[in-house]
Amino acid sequence: MNVDHYTCRVTWSPEDGEHLALCAEFPSLSWLAATPEAALKGIRQVVSDIAADMTTAGETIPVALAEKHYSGEFRVRTPPEVHRSLAMQAAEQGVSLNRLASAKLAG
Repeated sequence: MNVDHYTCRVTWSPEDGEHLALCAEFPSLSWLAATPEAALKGIRQVVSDIAADMTTAGETIPVALAEKHYSGEFRVRTPPEVHRSLAMQAAEQGVSLNRLASAKLAG
């Protein structure tokens, strides 16, 4: 396990008046600090400690998002009206519904 492979981010917490660090693979963990650098260092340390404890206890630690395999497929359920509207947009643009949806998701 390498904490460098986990997905961490730092944001400002107006409620706390400090920088908040989070780890996507461990959503229940966070770390507050005065600087972004200290927040990142703190969350990385707590993730490392928790992962070591989990390993010692024989628990499975989360796989880093960066190391997971993604098929490129997922299902989205929408109301029939939305499906119809998207199908019409795709037809008008001369593309498949899949290509239209993918482009919209990509922003």
